[in-house]
Amino acid sequence: MASPPIPAKNEWLRAAETLAIAALGGLVLTWLGFPAGLVTGSLLGVAAAALLGRPVFVPASLSRVISVLVGISLCAVVSPETLKGLAAFPLSVAVLAISTLCMMIATTSYLRFVHGWDAQSALFGASPGALAQVMVLSADYKADLRAIAIVQTMRVVALTIGIPAGLTFFGLTAEGGIMARFVAAGPPSISELAILVAVSTAAALLVWRLRFPGGLMFGAMLASAILHGIGFIHATLPWWVVFAAVIGIGAVTGSRFANTDPGTLLRFLGAALGSFAVAMTVAALSVLLLTTLMSVRIADAVVAFAPGAQDTMMVLALALHLDPVFVGALHLSRFLLVSMLMPFLAYRLRRGPDKPLRERPPGATRPTIED
Repeated sequence: MASPPIPAKNEWLRAAETLAIAALGGLVLTWLGFPAGLVTGSLLGVAAAALLGRPVFVPASLSRVISVLVGISLCAVVSPETLKGLAAFPLSVAVLAISTLCMMIATTSYLRFVHGWDAQSALFGASPGALAQVMVLSADYKADLRAIAIVQTMRVVALTIGIPAGLTFFGLTAEGGIMARFVAAGPPSISELAILVAVSTAAALLVWRLRFPGGLMFGAMLASAILHGIGFIHATLPWWVVFAAVIGIGAVTGSRFANTDPGTLLRFLGAALGSFAVAMTVAALSVLLLTTLMSVRIADAVVAFAPGAQDTMMVLALALHLDPVFVGALHLSRFLLVSMLMPFLAYRLRRGPDKPLRERPPGATRPTIED
């Protein structure tokens, strides 16, 4: 049953509270020296507030602005030398495609045979990314939206915490990360900054209107990459804008736990952590294969192959000083692959009208799509 509309005033009050919690969480983890502390802390802070019953919320309009700002920031470090790495993409995408198929098969099998999920719900819970499409398909096929959303969101949370900590532990990240560059950068040229923002925003809106996956972020990334890559623009967004955008992404991800009680979360915790372990095992083997075949930085490959939401993984690339072009291209490639495969596979696994509904996840419901 759809929720009643939220009055505009209350909506923005809830958004202000959510962003304040996100900022506090991000600043605390950054102060404690946690790698990628801004995005990790903001995500954890908002998620914890949601589980404690706070009405966390980020308006769609604000989320879109955040996506554009993140896209501009991600490719602010692109140079002609960065673009030389494009030659590595074809083989990397091929390995990614194989990895994605193996990941979906392995994780679907785990959820189905270990936790007793039906085939379709297991498939939707196993999808590495493309969450919006997955949730629409889940509703269409009467799968358990809450179970799938929890498993998918818990995977993103685990990746956001685990990847920075793991890469830092093994010494695979640059000291200080890319965020330090924005702090150290001098005042930008106002004219260059205006051109950068105007062109990137126009490109983002154009790509978004064309219904390209992740259009706002990737359109802004493309424009920023071209402007910086050809040396036409050298300006970057002010550090406080970049920091705010990163905190905003954490808030958007953490707000997915809204209206989720701790008991429901615990009920699906085993499925979430187990499926995460299966997916990461496949991803780790794929990273090993790719880095053996090609001269690709392990950290770049780890984030590029991580089975998480593309916006959050791209922010990790920003925070950990990784190659945004390589990571972005691979996440976009996987998004396209999953978007094409998921409807076909869900149709193949559909239940016939005379077949009983079997092995549904605990607490399964027959939800409707909210407008």
